[in-house]
Formats: sequence, C-alpha cells, structure tokens
Amino acid sequence: MKKWWSYTGLLLISASVTAQGIPSIVGKGKAIDPYNYAIVKKASYQKAAVSSAHPLASQVGAMIMKQGGNAFDAAIATQLALAVVYPAAGNLGGGGFLLARKKDGELIGLDYREAAPAAAQRDMYLDENGNAKISLSQNGHLASGIPGTVAGLFATLPYAKLSFAKLIQPAIDLAEKGFVISEREAVSLNSTRESLLKYNTKPVAFVKTEKWKAGDTLFQKELAGTLKRMQKNGAQGFYGGETAKLIVEEMQRGKGIISYDDLKNYTAKLREPIHFDYRGHHIISFSPPSSGGILIAQMLKMIEKFPVGSYGFQTQKSVQLMIEAERRAYADRAEHLGDPDFWKVPVDTLISEAYLSKRMQDYQPEKAGSSSTVKAGLIQQSEETTHLSVIDAQGTLVAVTTTLNGGYGSRTVVGGAGFLLNNEMDDFSVKPGVPNMYGALGGEANAIVPGKRMLSSMTPTLVLKNKKPYLTIGTPGGTTIPTSVFQALVNLIDFNMDLDNAINKPKFHHQWLPDEVTIERDFLPETRKQLEAMGYRIKDRSPIGRTEGIRILSNGKREAVADKRGDDSVAGF
Repeated sequence: MKKWWSYTGLLLISASVTAQGIPSIVGKGKAIDPYNYAIVKKASYQKAAVSSAHPLASQVGAMIMKQGGNAFDAAIATQLALAVVYPAAGNLGGGGFLLARKKDGELIGLDYREAAPAAAQRDMYLDENGNAKISLSQNGHLASGIPGTVAGLFATLPYAKLSFAKLIQPAIDLAEKGFVISEREAVSLNSTRESLLKYNTKPVAFVKTEKWKAGDTLFQKELAGTLKRMQKNGAQGFYGGETAKLIVEEMQRGKGIISYDDLKNYTAKLREPIHFDYRGHHIISFSPPSSGGILIAQMLKMIEKFPVGSYGFQTQKSVQLMIEAERRAYADRAEHLGDPDFWKVPVDTLISEAYLSKRMQDYQPEKAGSSSTVKAGLIQQSEETTHLSVIDAQGTLVAVTTTLNGGYGSRTVVGGAGFLLNNEMDDFSVKPGVPNMYGALGGEANAIVPGKRMLSSMTPTLVLKNKKPYLTIGTPGGTTIPTSVFQALVNLIDFNMDLDNAINKPKFHHQWLPDEVTIERDFLPETRKQLEAMGYRIKDRSPIGRTEGIRILSNGKREAVADKRGDDSVAGF
C-alpha cells in the first residue's frame, strides 16, 4: 500500500479546537499527581490496562480509557505523555509503528517511521576517501530523518473516540507544570549533559547548572508551546506554521537538511501485518520497513519442529537452537530487508515453511555454528526506543513502538520548540559492510534514498489464542528487539511461564555479525559454560530491552507487566 494518510488531510483534524473547557487530570491533588507517583510492575485489572516506560504515561492512558476513551485514545495520549516524561525515547521528533486488532477482528498496521529528507544522498556520510563518517549519521543535525510520530498520532485518531484536544491536554500539563524525576532519570540526564551542550545551538530544558538529582522537577515550557500549537491547529501545528519554522531554522543553524517541503510531504502509511501460526497461537506483527515481524516469524518457525518445551528454559539445548535460529534470521535481515516502497522484499518466501526448513538444514546440535559459513538464504527475485501496550474493555489490542534511535536521538533539541530530533539516518546502510550503532550490517536493500524509510527492528506484536484476543507485547532495544520478543513468546508458549517471568527472565542475543552471543548478567552460569565449551563466544552486556506486555487471562482479567529493567510501570482499572 502506498500513500494513505497525507499531511494536507491532517490539517483539518482538530484545527479549530482549543483547550477551553477541558478539565485537567494532571496536577497536585488531581487523578495524576506528577510530583508524587509510584512505579507498579505488575497488576491484574478487570477492564483495561496500559504498560509503558513511565508510570505517569501509563496512568494517563488508563485515565483516558476510564473517561470513555478506547485503546486507540489511550495509545495517543500515552505516546504524547511519553514525549514529555521520557525524553530519552518518548518523542515528537522520531517515528514508530502502531499495530492493532479491533474488537471486530480488523487488523491495523500504521507505519510512521522517519524518512530520508529530499536532500539526502546515498554517500552523504562518506568522506573524500570513501570512509564512513559515523559521527555525522549518529549525532547532531545531519543525523535526523523527517519525524513521523505526529503524523502517526493523527493517523490513529480516526479509530479513537475522544477529541485530540482532550488527548493532548495531559501532556501539555506535564510539560508546563513539570514532573518529579527518578534517580534513574537523573543519572540519564547527567550522563547526556556534555553531548546535549555540544549538539545544540540554544539552551535546552534538559541541561542546568548543577547536576540533576532524584526529586528534581523537570519543566519543559517550550515543549508545552509546541503541544499547544498541535492542540489548536492539529498536524499543521507541527508540520507547518511556527513549529515547522523552528525546525527548519534549527536545521539551518546546524547544517541539517530537513526542509519545509520534507515536513509538508511526510505521510503515515497503512501496512499489511505479518501473521502466522505457532503451536496453536496466531501471531501478528509488523511488516517492512520493520524487520521485526519477519524475524520473529522466521525464528519461531525455524524452531517449531523441535520439542523446545521438553528441552527446558535456558538449557544448553534450548538456547543453542534459538541462537542458531537468530543467526540465520539476522543474516537474511542484512541481505533482503528494506523499505518495500523502494526494494522488493520477498516476504512470503522468507517466512515460508519450505525456505525456513532449508535454512535449518545445516543446523548441528551440540556444535556451534559460524557466521562465516552461515550466510543469507538465496532467493530468486534503538537502543533507545520505547514500547507501550494497551488492552481496553472491549478487547481491542494495541501495540506501539516508537523511537529516536539512540538515547536522546541526535542529542539535538529544536530551539524554541523543546523536542529532541531522532538520529535515524544511522539505521540506513551508510556504507555496505559498515555496521550501524547497534552493529547491524546492511547493503543495497537499505541504502539511503530520498523519501525512503530506514529499516527498523521495532516489533510491536499481538497474539490470539483460540481465535480470541490474548496478548499485546513489544520492547525497545535496537537490534535486540526481535530476539527479546521471540524469547518472551517462547517463554509463554513453550515453557508455560506467566507473563512476569516471560518478560523478566534473563535474555541472550545473537544477530549474525558480530559472531558472538551477548547475555544479561543473570543468565544461567552453567548454561554459559556449556555453550562456551561448544565453541560459542559469550559476552556480558547491560540489560536487554524493556518489555511491556498485557495478556487476557481465562477469567477475562488483564494481566499487565512492566519490565524490571527500567522505571516501566502499568496502570488500569
């Protein structure tokens, strides 16, 4: 499917609506108190639930549903709140994917991934000798693709019930009145201070004279102004008018290339979801330009003929099989996946039984595979991202993954507008054979072309069980996203875990190149020794992802879980 939701069409939505008469739910003594709140890691709710990267954002989404909104309303309001309370990844200046299943069974896949500006060119990050200048693709003004998040919010609005003016009001209040930051957030802001000073042309709200500490209040007046322009003028309040002027002026000051026409011409697009069966469950995920749906389909179907459940959780036998499925899927990612509007992606072949059976023909239990011999199959023809999951009272499932790419994106804030820009241009193949910031390789399929969307790892995923709504799940984590979702699904389906354990048990990751298995620090030591004895190179790493999940239990309750690896939190009623 091509252009679906155009900028010009968006201008009409909420164009004349103001905040007048909309009661605030945010503030001291209000339903959502930004100065006194708690993190809730898991809970069961009777009717509706939200799981996201920040407790205030989850509370906003739950409250919107309590006030008559559906899962789409909650997804819009939660994303807007995350743009305020989770600046490392929540955003207006990035992009993402929304995957939903309505109560009548209709599937919706919204692609609002960032795109290359019109002035972008294939070799724009190479010097005169042909060497990749990664610093330009990862930091500062030139690293940013055209933002898609706001177009995605307005493309979601026709499925919602409430006015955009009401859905954005909590975010305006949080930006204007401020919110208290946690210890984790203070550390994050302090560690980013130097780069924020380096890559900005004007003072920003995230930097102050002294160090941030837990309990400080973060105010974002300029961001509040941008949100108010969106509330009053709809998408025109972002892609046109004063905000567009501020974006283009920022580009000019920092030698970036996003233009007025880039902003005006950006569109969100409908994509046909990937869906397949695995051990009695129907799994739905996102199609290209996300690689996630194809990868989890490949990995799950590669292991389906093996009795994984009998192998046991995180044993040498189950982990080795899953590593080798991951290796083969990521080799295919590097060769065959890109924006389907610019590259013919052989989706049906890549997830077919015949093809995947061939991919596993050289799998040898008890022996480590090698990425020097395992290549992409032959076919004839972030780490700062954030995820939110929503289930409403009607059983509508929504999974949304959005990103700035790296933590705080390009580290560049639009002067006068208060929001961070993405560094998604690094997700293109800057040069064949040169890895991006997550070590992922790419080639012609993912080369830079004006208007093209860079390949993503985002994997918003839904699951049906007995043909009924069952699960919504997803995570941030750059190239680790598909393997995190893969492992959570195996934990649920093959190892019969509850959702808390499925999300929080230790993870591992292999992405073909580099040829190593990275593991979290609580990975089972005995299994590590056995894998090393087989010939695998094992490397410790920081926590992998921050998974948000909600599933519907047999009694109808919504079991909501937020990852232990961050300040993630659930809310509902």
